[in-house]
Amino acid sequence: MMTDEARRRTVPSEYAQYAALDELLHLQWPRTKAPAELSFLITTQVMELYFKLLEHEWTAACAKLDADDVRGALVDLRRGHGVQDALIASWEALRTLTPAEFDEFREAFGAASGIQSELYRELEQALGVPSPSHPDAPSLERSAAGLLQRRGFDGWLAVYRAADHNPDLFDLGEALYDAAERFTRWKQRHLMAVWRSMGEKTGSAGTSGAEWLARGVHQKYLAELWNVRTEAWVA
Repeated sequence: MMTDEARRRTVPSEYAQYAALDELLHLQWPRTKAPAELSFLITTQVMELYFKLLEHEWTAACAKLDADDVRGALVDLRRGHGVQDALIASWEALRTLTPAEFDEFREAFGAASGIQSELYRELEQALGVPSPSHPDAPSLERSAAGLLQRRGFDGWLAVYRAADHNPDLFDLGEALYDAAERFTRWKQRHLMAVWRSMGEKTGSAGTSGAEWLARGVHQKYLAELWNVRTEAWVA
Protein backbone atom coordinates (compact mmCIF):
# COMPACT_ATOMS: atom_id res chain seq x y z
CA MET A 1 0.00 0.00 0.00
CA MET A 2 1.41 3.41 -0.99
CA THR A 3 2.39 5.62 1.90
CA ASP A 4 1.44 9.33 2.09
CA GLU A 5 5.10 10.24 1.53
CA ALA A 6 5.32 8.09 -1.60
CA ARG A 7 2.06 9.57 -2.88
CA ARG A 8 3.38 13.10 -2.40
CA ARG A 9 6.41 12.16 -4.48
CA THR A 10 4.34 10.75 -7.37
CA VAL A 11 1.29 13.02 -7.54
CA PRO A 12 2.16 16.44 -8.99
CA SER A 13 1.15 19.40 -6.87
CA GLU A 14 -1.47 21.79 -8.18
CA TYR A 15 1.34 24.25 -8.90
CA ALA A 16 3.23 21.67 -10.93
CA GLN A 17 0.09 20.77 -12.86
CA TYR A 18 -0.83 24.40 -13.57
CA ALA A 19 2.66 25.24 -14.83
CA ALA A 20 2.99 21.86 -16.61
CA LEU A 21 6.34 21.46 -14.89
CA ASP A 22 6.71 17.79 -15.69
CA GLU A 23 6.64 18.63 -19.40
CA LEU A 24 8.44 21.96 -19.16
CA LEU A 25 11.43 20.74 -17.17
CA HIS A 26 11.96 17.81 -19.49
CA LEU A 27 12.25 19.83 -22.69
CA GLN A 28 15.98 20.42 -22.33
CA TRP A 29 18.12 18.01 -24.32
CA PRO A 30 21.74 19.17 -24.42
CA ARG A 31 23.70 17.51 -27.21
CA THR A 32 27.02 17.48 -25.37
CA LYS A 33 28.32 17.21 -21.84
CA ALA A 34 29.69 20.76 -21.96
CA PRO A 35 28.82 22.50 -18.65
CA ALA A 36 27.70 25.73 -20.36
CA GLU A 37 25.38 24.17 -22.93
CA LEU A 38 22.39 23.86 -20.59
CA SER A 39 22.59 27.58 -19.81
CA PHE A 40 22.68 28.37 -23.53
CA LEU A 41 19.77 26.05 -24.31
CA ILE A 42 17.52 27.22 -21.46
CA THR A 43 18.20 30.88 -22.24
CA THR A 44 17.24 30.24 -25.87
CA GLN A 45 14.00 28.55 -24.81
CA VAL A 46 13.19 31.29 -22.29
CA MET A 47 13.61 33.93 -24.99
CA GLU A 48 11.26 32.07 -27.31
CA LEU A 49 8.68 31.93 -24.51
CA TYR A 50 9.05 35.66 -23.99
CA PHE A 51 8.69 36.16 -27.75
CA LYS A 52 5.43 34.24 -27.54
CA LEU A 53 4.22 36.39 -24.66
CA LEU A 54 5.24 39.61 -26.40
CA GLU A 55 3.43 38.53 -29.56
CA HIS A 56 0.34 37.94 -27.41
CA GLU A 57 0.51 41.46 -25.95
CA TRP A 58 1.18 43.15 -29.28
CA THR A 59 -1.59 41.23 -31.05
CA ALA A 60 -4.00 42.35 -28.33
CA ALA A 61 -2.76 45.94 -28.69
CA CYS A 62 -3.32 45.82 -32.47
CA ALA A 63 -6.89 44.62 -31.99
CA LYS A 64 -7.59 47.47 -29.58
CA LEU A 65 -6.05 50.06 -31.90
CA ASP A 66 -8.21 48.74 -34.72
CA ALA A 67 -11.21 49.25 -32.41
CA ASP A 68 -10.08 52.81 -31.47
CA ASP A 69 -9.41 51.72 -27.88
CA VAL A 70 -6.21 53.66 -27.23
CA ARG A 71 -6.34 53.24 -23.47
CA GLY A 72 -6.64 49.48 -23.77
CA ALA A 73 -3.80 49.34 -26.28
CA LEU A 74 -1.58 51.31 -23.89
CA VAL A 75 -2.21 48.73 -21.17
CA ASP A 76 -1.10 45.92 -23.51
CA LEU A 77 1.94 47.84 -24.76
CA ARG A 78 3.12 48.70 -21.26
CA ARG A 79 2.70 45.10 -20.20
CA GLY A 80 4.79 44.23 -23.24
CA HIS A 81 7.49 46.66 -22.07
CA GLY A 82 7.93 44.48 -18.99
CA VAL A 83 8.29 41.41 -21.19
CA GLN A 84 10.90 43.23 -23.29
CA ASP A 85 12.84 44.26 -20.19
CA ALA A 86 12.92 40.61 -19.16
CA LEU A 87 14.06 39.64 -22.66
CA ILE A 88 16.95 42.11 -22.49
CA ALA A 89 17.90 40.84 -19.04
CA SER A 90 17.88 37.25 -20.32
CA TRP A 91 21.28 37.89 -21.90
CA GLU A 92 22.74 38.08 -18.38
CA ALA A 93 22.59 34.28 -18.20
CA LEU A 94 25.12 34.14 -21.04
CA ARG A 95 27.17 37.20 -20.17
CA THR A 96 30.15 35.19 -18.91
CA LEU A 97 30.16 32.58 -21.71
CA THR A 98 33.73 32.44 -22.99
CA PRO A 99 34.88 31.37 -26.48
CA ALA A 100 36.39 28.18 -25.03
CA GLU A 101 33.13 27.28 -23.27
CA PHE A 102 31.05 28.02 -26.37
CA ASP A 103 33.35 26.01 -28.62
CA GLU A 104 32.75 22.94 -26.46
CA PHE A 105 29.20 22.60 -27.79
CA ARG A 106 28.80 25.01 -30.69
CA GLU A 107 29.23 22.43 -33.44
CA ALA A 108 26.62 20.19 -31.82
CA PHE A 109 23.70 22.41 -32.83
CA GLY A 110 24.85 22.58 -36.43
CA ALA A 111 23.11 25.19 -38.58
CA ALA A 112 20.57 26.10 -35.90
CA SER A 113 20.40 29.88 -35.47
CA GLY A 114 18.19 32.51 -33.91
CA ILE A 115 17.75 33.94 -37.40
CA GLN A 116 15.40 30.98 -38.00
CA SER A 117 12.99 32.05 -35.23
CA GLU A 118 9.51 32.54 -36.70
CA LEU A 119 8.30 34.40 -33.62
CA TYR A 120 11.16 36.86 -33.87
CA ARG A 121 10.28 37.58 -37.50
CA GLU A 122 6.64 38.15 -36.58
CA LEU A 123 7.66 40.64 -33.91
CA GLU A 124 9.84 42.48 -36.42
CA GLN A 125 6.90 42.62 -38.79
CA ALA A 126 4.75 44.12 -36.04
CA LEU A 127 7.32 46.91 -35.87
CA GLY A 128 7.20 47.62 -39.59
CA VAL A 129 9.57 45.12 -41.23
CA PRO A 130 7.79 43.57 -44.25
CA SER A 131 7.42 39.80 -44.23
CA PRO A 132 6.18 38.20 -47.47
CA SER A 133 5.51 34.95 -45.62
CA HIS A 134 3.12 36.62 -43.11
CA PRO A 135 1.46 39.50 -45.03
CA ASP A 136 -1.67 39.50 -42.86
CA ALA A 137 0.00 39.22 -39.46
CA PRO A 138 -0.91 41.89 -36.88
CA SER A 139 1.20 45.03 -37.23
CA LEU A 140 1.51 47.77 -34.62
CA GLU A 141 2.72 50.12 -37.35
CA ARG A 142 -0.29 49.42 -39.58
CA SER A 143 -2.85 49.51 -36.78
CA ALA A 144 -1.47 52.76 -35.36
CA ALA A 145 -1.42 54.38 -38.82
CA GLY A 146 -5.06 53.42 -39.34
CA LEU A 147 -6.01 54.91 -35.98
CA LEU A 148 -4.25 58.19 -36.75
CA GLN A 149 -5.97 58.43 -40.11
CA ARG A 150 -9.38 57.90 -38.51
CA ARG A 151 -8.56 60.63 -36.00
CA GLY A 152 -7.64 63.04 -38.80
CA PHE A 153 -3.83 62.93 -38.62
CA ASP A 154 -1.53 62.24 -41.54
CA GLY A 155 1.38 61.13 -39.38
CA TRP A 156 3.04 61.27 -35.98
CA LEU A 157 4.55 64.73 -36.38
CA ALA A 158 1.06 66.22 -36.57
CA VAL A 159 0.12 64.31 -33.41
CA TYR A 160 3.15 65.53 -31.49
CA ARG A 161 2.52 69.12 -32.58
CA ALA A 162 -1.02 68.84 -31.22
CA ALA A 163 -0.12 66.82 -28.12
CA ASP A 164 -2.00 69.10 -25.71
CA HIS A 165 -5.25 68.37 -27.52
CA ASN A 166 -4.59 64.67 -28.10
CA PRO A 167 -2.76 63.40 -25.01
CA ASP A 168 -3.88 59.83 -25.57
CA LEU A 169 -2.26 59.73 -29.02
CA PHE A 170 0.90 61.34 -27.68
CA ASP A 171 1.07 58.66 -24.95
CA LEU A 172 0.51 56.00 -27.60
CA GLY A 173 3.38 57.35 -29.70
CA GLU A 174 5.72 57.28 -26.73
CA ALA A 175 4.64 53.76 -25.76
CA LEU A 176 5.26 52.53 -29.30
CA TYR A 177 8.64 54.28 -29.33
CA ASP A 178 9.49 52.54 -26.03
CA ALA A 179 8.66 49.17 -27.61
CA ALA A 180 10.79 49.91 -30.67
CA GLU A 181 13.72 51.14 -28.58
CA ARG A 182 13.62 48.07 -26.35
CA PHE A 183 13.64 45.81 -29.41
CA THR A 184 16.79 47.52 -30.65
CA ARG A 185 18.40 47.25 -27.21
CA TRP A 186 17.74 43.50 -27.20
CA LYS A 187 19.60 43.24 -30.51
CA GLN A 188 22.48 45.27 -29.10
CA ARG A 189 22.77 42.90 -26.13
CA HIS A 190 22.75 40.01 -28.60
CA LEU A 191 25.71 41.52 -30.40
CA MET A 192 27.60 42.02 -27.14
CA ALA A 193 27.02 38.37 -26.20
CA VAL A 194 28.28 37.19 -29.60
CA TRP A 195 31.39 39.37 -29.44
CA ARG A 196 32.18 37.96 -26.01
CA SER A 197 31.58 34.29 -26.83
CA MET A 198 32.89 34.01 -30.41
CA GLY A 199 34.40 37.30 -31.51
CA GLU A 200 34.27 37.75 -35.28
CA LYS A 201 33.96 34.06 -36.17
CA THR A 202 31.50 32.96 -38.86
CA GLY A 203 27.98 32.62 -37.48
CA SER A 204 25.45 29.82 -37.73
CA ALA A 205 23.05 29.31 -40.65
CA GLY A 206 25.49 30.91 -43.07
CA THR A 207 25.59 34.36 -41.45
CA SER A 208 28.77 36.34 -40.92
CA GLY A 209 28.15 36.33 -37.16
CA ALA A 210 28.93 39.54 -35.30
CA GLU A 211 29.44 41.44 -38.55
CA TRP A 212 25.90 40.55 -39.65
CA LEU A 213 24.44 41.49 -36.26
CA ALA A 214 26.35 44.77 -36.14
CA ARG A 215 24.69 45.93 -39.35
CA GLY A 216 21.28 45.81 -37.66
CA VAL A 217 21.87 47.08 -34.13
CA HIS A 218 21.04 50.67 -35.06
CA GLN A 219 17.88 49.82 -36.97
CA LYS A 220 15.09 52.24 -36.10
CA TYR A 221 11.87 50.26 -35.89
CA LEU A 222 8.74 52.38 -36.30
CA ALA A 223 11.10 54.88 -37.92
CA GLU A 224 8.61 57.75 -38.06
CA LEU A 225 8.57 57.92 -34.26
CA TRP A 226 12.35 58.34 -34.27
CA ASN A 227 12.28 60.88 -37.07
CA VAL A 228 9.83 63.22 -35.33
CA ARG A 229 12.51 63.84 -32.71
CA THR A 230 14.51 65.66 -35.36
CA GLU A 231 11.61 67.95 -36.27
CA ALA A 232 10.30 71.02 -34.49
CA TRP A 233 7.30 69.94 -32.43
CA VAL A 234 5.89 73.45 -32.41
CA ALA A 235 4.34 74.21 -35.77
